[in-house]
Amino acid sequence: MKNESSIVIWEDCAPVVIEAIQRFEERWHPYSASSRRYPIVRLIEEVIDPALATYMDTLPESYAGYVPGAGTGLGFSAIIRMVGLKAMVRMQRQLLRQFIKTVEQKTTTDEYFIATLESLTGLVWDCACKRPKRSSSTNGVNLNEQRKHDFCELCGNQTEFAAFMTTVAGQRINDVELEDRKKLELSHQYCEEHRPKLANGEWNPTYRQAKRSLTQFNIELTRLTHQCANRSKPHAMSGDELIDSYFFQLMLRLTLQSADKAELRNLARRMVDSKLSDTKKKMLVLKRSGFSQTEIGKRILNAKQQPMTRQAVSKALASVRKEFLL
Repeated sequence: MKNESSIVIWEDCAPVVIEAIQRFEERWHPYSASSRRYPIVRLIEEVIDPALATYMDTLPESYAGYVPGAGTGLGFSAIIRMVGLKAMVRMQRQLLRQFIKTVEQKTTTDEYFIATLESLTGLVWDCACKRPKRSSSTNGVNLNEQRKHDFCELCGNQTEFAAFMTTVAGQRINDVELEDRKKLELSHQYCEEHRPKLANGEWNPTYRQAKRSLTQFNIELTRLTHQCANRSKPHAMSGDELIDSYFFQLMLRLTLQSADKAELRNLARRMVDSKLSDTKKKMLVLKRSGFSQTEIGKRILNAKQQPMTRQAVSKALASVRKEFLL
């Protein structure tokens, strides 16, 4: 999802905003948050502001309170200039959470509104992460700023390089640390926890474990993201009704939204690291539905395609972390 060539537009996003995001993406190549000639907030003002204003005019006034700037005479881009791109993402996520909490039964208008805000929040986040086509490194930092500037491949933490550049941008680094960092080859794929090699040159066991489970991590992340995009019904798109039901019920008690990319990635990583298998997910759904462990065992087959014993079900359920219980 995190690719400069594709800004994600959520299903049910308002058509006028979809068209604006597509035009925005066609033009955004030379723009970035750090460019003076092509400031990306200016492009947001030119393309996104008019479309969002047109869309908001079709909604009751009560919706305006959940979009920064709406109804105040200030455009979406004006708020971004005041608080910054990343702060805007946090602000919009909080407002979206508040909106969802106030809606007891979502209408079609509500679903369109949520999808539209999700799409815009994603766009702002992509703008915050986007690097200029050509850029020079911060004075005194001999690093190539064109390198990937994003999340660790294996979790929701920033890569070592991204974390360092964030620190430099905020001028929260002293000369001694800068010299030390210059001597390191900062990873643009992994965070410090998942760096392949330790300081002593040995392989990092945490990296190896996470790398082995990368495929399952991406599967769980995709399911979580799909479910966040449509919280009103099972939407994990796993191909199994019970597994979809698990993600639906899990997300009902969490406040995560699809724009919470770091949190969703870390949740997916914890799922995999705790060995929360699809079989255990099915068991948890059946248990919540009132099935006994013996009945669950008859419904769930083991590796030999035979019904599981009550003892095996009990052991599996006892191994599930508290945060993943239903």
